[in-house]
Formats: sequence, C-alpha cells, structure tokens
Amino acid sequence: MKRISSITWFKVAVFLLSLAPAIYLTWAVFHDRLGRNPIQEITYETGDWTMIFIMATLSITPLRKITKFQPLIKTRRMVGLFTFFYGCLHFTTYLWLDKFFDLPEMVKDIGMRPFITAGFLAFALMIPLAITSTAGWIRRLGGKRWQLLHRSVYITGIAGVVHYFWLVKSDIRLPLLYASILTILLGFRYIVHLRELRATKSKAAATPLRSQVPIHQ
Repeated sequence: MKRISSITWFKVAVFLLSLAPAIYLTWAVFHDRLGRNPIQEITYETGDWTMIFIMATLSITPLRKITKFQPLIKTRRMVGLFTFFYGCLHFTTYLWLDKFFDLPEMVKDIGMRPFITAGFLAFALMIPLAITSTAGWIRRLGGKRWQLLHRSVYITGIAGVVHYFWLVKSDIRLPLLYASILTILLGFRYIVHLRELRATKSKAAATPLRSQVPIHQ
C-alpha cells in the first residue's frame, strides 16, 4: 500500500511539473509579460517545451534502467502526452496567431520552407503516438506492432532537432544541445539493443548444447 501511495504521489508531482510551463505562459499572456513580439515569444516557448518533453520522454527508459527507479516507467505515457500537448500549442500558435487559419498559405509554407516541413513532420508523427497511447490500443495493435509504431518517436526527435537547426540559422546553441542529448539517448538505446541481441544469440546457441547432455537415470 505504501509503495502504491508513493507511486501516486510521484505521478502527481510529475503532472504538476509538466503543467507548470503552460500555467506560466497563460499567466504571462494575461499580464503582458511576453515582450514586444508576444506571438514570437509564445512560438519559441511552446517549441522549446515540446523539445524538452521529447527529450524527457526518451530519457525515461534509460534512467529507469540506470537508476532502477521503477516508478519512472509509470510516468512515460503521461510525459508523452504532455509532449503532444505542447506540440499542439506550438502548432496552434503557428496555425492561428501566425497564419490566421490560411490553409493554402500553410501548404505553401510546408512545401517551400524546410524548417516548417521538418516541424510539421515531427508534429504529424506525434498524432498516432498520442492516439494509441492507451492500454486499449496496445491490446488492439498487439505488443510488437505497438512498440514498432511508437519507435517513430525517434524520428520525431530527429525531425524536431532539424526543425530547430533550420529555424535559428545562426545561434545554434540550443538545437546543438538538443542534438547532443538526442544522440546520447539514441546511442544508449542502440547499445542496450546490441547487448540484448547478443544475449539472445548466446542463449539460443547454448540451448542445443544443453539438449545434448545425457540424462542419467
């Protein structure tokens, strides 16, 4: 019971921390704290937080493996949904405050401005991940197909970093930071995958040898 209570409190803490940027941004809008170009500030803020939550989502499994802190895995779905939430805010800012729902202009942007293309790809890939994040969808798709679909979060992260690089052009410190974090996280997963593959092959190779050992009556 105590363990369940601690996990619940941990999830509540993660939820409140995840919601804090949106609360602050809402407060800043109503208190005129977004500077001379509030639309640009909202765009940058929501874009930054989307990137932060992508990195956080990808960090959960490695951190759980390293620290053995099991409650982390219980927050992965929630953090993933917050990634989509901030991605929606970022996209809505572009769609509403920047383009005023001018869909033909948006289509032109996607085709002619590479950073918009990369950003739209990242957002589009998040949609099926958010939709299929429930236990019901895991049952419908099956574990293997669900995992295969959700590996597209790696492409989302890469597209998000590329979007940021092409957007800023000159000051690349933040996109470089995100690129470095993403490289470490993907590298960690690749190493773990190789180790698991080797362990599986070793086990498969050892199985026939065991079967050849005579059983003494």
